[in-house]
Amino acid sequence: MQITLARLRILEYQEGAISGATRDLRMDIKLPNLGEGADSGTVVNIMVKEGDQIKKDQPILELETEKAVGTIPASAAGTVQKIRVKIGDKISAGQVIMTVTDGGAGAPAPREGTRPTTTPVTPVAGGEYQSKSGFPPPASPSVRKMAAQLGVDLARVKGSEHGGRITIEDVRGYVAWLQAKPAERIDPAQSAVNFAQWGPVQKKPLSSLRKTIARRMGESWSAVPRVTQFDEADITKLNEARKKQAGLTLTPLAMKAVVATLKKHPLFNASLDEASEEIVVKAYYHIGIAVDTEHGLMVPVIRDVDKKSVAQLAKELDDLAGKTRDRKLTADQMKGGTFTISNQGGIGGGAFTPIVNVPEVAILGMGRGALKPVVTKDGKIEPRLMLPLALSYDHRVIDGGSAARFIVDLVKALENFSEADMKN
Repeated sequence: MQITLARLRILEYQEGAISGATRDLRMDIKLPNLGEGADSGTVVNIMVKEGDQIKKDQPILELETEKAVGTIPASAAGTVQKIRVKIGDKISAGQVIMTVTDGGAGAPAPREGTRPTTTPVTPVAGGEYQSKSGFPPPASPSVRKMAAQLGVDLARVKGSEHGGRITIEDVRGYVAWLQAKPAERIDPAQSAVNFAQWGPVQKKPLSSLRKTIARRMGESWSAVPRVTQFDEADITKLNEARKKQAGLTLTPLAMKAVVATLKKHPLFNASLDEASEEIVVKAYYHIGIAVDTEHGLMVPVIRDVDKKSVAQLAKELDDLAGKTRDRKLTADQMKGGTFTISNQGGIGGGAFTPIVNVPEVAILGMGRGALKPVVTKDGKIEPRLMLPLALSYDHRVIDGGSAARFIVDLVKALENFSEADMKN
């Protein structure tokens, strides 16, 4: 996608994110950085009303944070044209509180539905964000969404706020720099290199599916701060019981174990609604299964796993996998998942880090089971079939302790899966 300032401004207008002085002399007053580790609070009192004349540094709002209730001063003087928050709203640093007009100029407010004109953008060269924690660069959800729509890698945008936090203005400046410095903006890894100069090559165009996969993976990678919890499950008994059932694979058994664990830990069966700032916990269990095809990775969804037997799940899984590889899946068969399983055991390899399938908040990766010498409870060393597990989760919703408890319970569910359970 070609990045243009015109497209950026359209997106800013659509998101209501245009800020700063405009030709009609309007200015947005935003919540400043609160300091001391606080980045948000709840509005408990609005001290001005629309039409009031305010002075710079005049208290306009009372905000309750986790630590105290404090007043927020106006960052500019003028006439209050529009108050954009209400009592009870939870607001974050950088969010628009109200819009003021320059009282001296007396400029009329623009008609509803017209597009404001932005000020000139100063190009700002990009950089390379170095994360010490493994998390992506700090930015609000609206900035991440806009960057994803523009194809901008936030790791290359220099944040101007405290702690390197990236604002809309920072993205605008970086886009302006990309346009003004086409020769400098080229990433060496992505530049047009003539690889044929070193030997024979074959070029294959990206398919529509591969483009979609790339876009979704990129959006997930840039928007979701993910952590992966690793563990192993002793599936020796489970595997022996499985072999007695003709054609039964590990995946439907893992689905039942996952659902049993999700019922104990409902937060993993949820989604984050960024617009309303709510966690949506689902009372249904629709499990997505990542299927490797020659066209790319696809994730059909098996619904109501908790209400189906292992035999039913095995049959439905086999049917869906066939349709997936033949490209006969409908769009509805790939929607509505609450949790995803990616089983690479049939291919090989051990533990890996799966990427969260947004808007879900967690995904389980399973590697290939391997015989390992294990010390038993009575001190003996025995060969046991150990299954590598990798649970990736959205750290905005799930904490490390919760993830550790989830995977411990999942290991127990797999290790205690009985032959009788396979008939249910």
